[in-house]
Formats: sequence, C-alpha cells, structure tokens
Amino acid sequence: MADFYELLGVGRDASADELQRAYRKLARQYHPDINKDPGAEEKFKQVSEAYDVLSDPAQRKRYDAFGDDFRRVPPDVDPESWARSQRGRRSAPFDAGDIDLEDLFGGMFGGRRGWGPIPGADQEAELELSIVEAYRGGHRRLTIGGRTIEVTIPAGVTDGQRIRLSGEGGRGSGDAPAGDLYLIVRLLPDQRYRVEGRDIYADLPVSPAEAALGARLALDTPGGQVKLRVPGGTSSGKRLRLKGRGLRNGDLYAEVRIILPEKLSDEEHRLYEQLATLERGKSR
Repeated sequence: MADFYELLGVGRDASADELQRAYRKLARQYHPDINKDPGAEEKFKQVSEAYDVLSDPAQRKRYDAFGDDFRRVPPDVDPESWARSQRGRRSAPFDAGDIDLEDLFGGMFGGRRGWGPIPGADQEAELELSIVEAYRGGHRRLTIGGRTIEVTIPAGVTDGQRIRLSGEGGRGSGDAPAGDLYLIVRLLPDQRYRVEGRDIYADLPVSPAEAALGARLALDTPGGQVKLRVPGGTSSGKRLRLKGRGLRNGDLYAEVRIILPEKLSDEEHRLYEQLATLERGKSR
C-alpha cells in the first residue's frame, strides 16, 4: 500500500489546511468524470482514502503509529512494542525452526503467553448512498452476515470513504474483542448532481432574458432549495459558487445553462427579430 502522505504529496507534519489543498488538487486531476486515462479512477480512490484517514485526527494518530496495519492492530497495543516486533520480523531471515511465537506475538497482544485469545478480524462491506443521503447523513439499518446493524452515517461522507463500526467485525476467540467493520461509501449516480471530490455541481436553467438582465432563481440542492442571484450579462457555462454546500467542507457550483424556448409565440418571434436587428454589426 502506498504511503498516504506520499499519495497526497505532503510532509508528515502537514496541517489540516495543507492536506485539504493537496487533496482538492489531486481529486480534480484524477476524478474519473474528468480524467479518462486508465488507472485514474483507482488513483482517485487511493487519494480519497488517504485524505479520509489523515483528515481524521484519531485515525491519523494510529496511521502514524502503525502504518499500513493501523486498521488491524488491536486498540490496546503499545506502538513501541509493535514497532519492535515488526523490526524483528523484517531483520531476521525466515526459518520456521527459528521463530519464537511467544516473542513474536507477545508484544503485539499485551504479553499474553502462548497464543491465548485472538482478537477478531476486521471486515469490509460497501454502503451505497445517494448524493442527498451522503450530504445530509442519517441512519440506516443494514443486514450483514445474518446480523442487523444500525449505522449512523456522518453528514458529508464522500465516495470511497470508510465508516468504522467498532466491534462489528469478525468475532474474537475466547474473551478477545471483536474486530471492526468498515463500510466503504459508494455514491450512486444522480441526474441532478455530479460530484468531484468534495464539490457538488448542479445545472441552473436560465432563460435568455434572465441571463441578459439578471434574475433571482431557485435551485434545488442536496441541503434544500436556495435562491441564487444571476448577474446580468451571464454567459452559459458560468459557475456560481455556494460556499460550504458541498460534501464536508466542499462547495456547490451552479452551472448556468441558457435554455431557449422550443417554440416561440408570435409576440416572442417579433421581439427576437427586433433584438436581432439591434445586434447586427456588434462584435461578438
């Protein structure tokens, strides 16, 4: 697994703002709706996972302590004992006759003699959400492996983000704790919205008169309807930004789409002819 800091191109002492700026830049670069190169989607998922972990202080602390194993190491393991056990495994040549299982697992599991109770394994499952559900968060009842689980979905989750359910993974042996269950968020396609990283985009239909003269128009967003001021002289394709209305610190962009009437009335036809006469000779 690639190092999360290297994936984002930041140092290990990067601030929250530096992490966010690096993520937004890479999310725009590798988003599969924009980048059609083979491997771009996988890179986008890796970058999203890296940011989701490092932007969470608790997960970042565990990642810094245990590296790629941060999800598998039980919560009561001492980081220094873990590091010593890993150095010993890497430095010694593999020889089954030389392995001391008590030394190998003693530091990892609190010094218990022999095998003892073994914590349960972590598990993963996918959680499909609409963009509106992801924006608002909420509760969902899931049936996984014959068990019904109540899930609290944080507001603003993104595609590829992992939601950790402590103790809902594989069962441990004896009195050992169960593992954790990680739900991987998958955003469903939506005709009204599209998502790039943490930003949401929505089309804003505007008539030619509204675009020319300006108007206040209603726009449905995942968080509810809002009123937008369209400045006079707005061209098709212009983006109007609604700060903070994306997914978890992201923004929403309303993209102006100038819509012509399919059929003109006699009066409209006459007025458009007058407008065309006035526009003749003007530079474009």
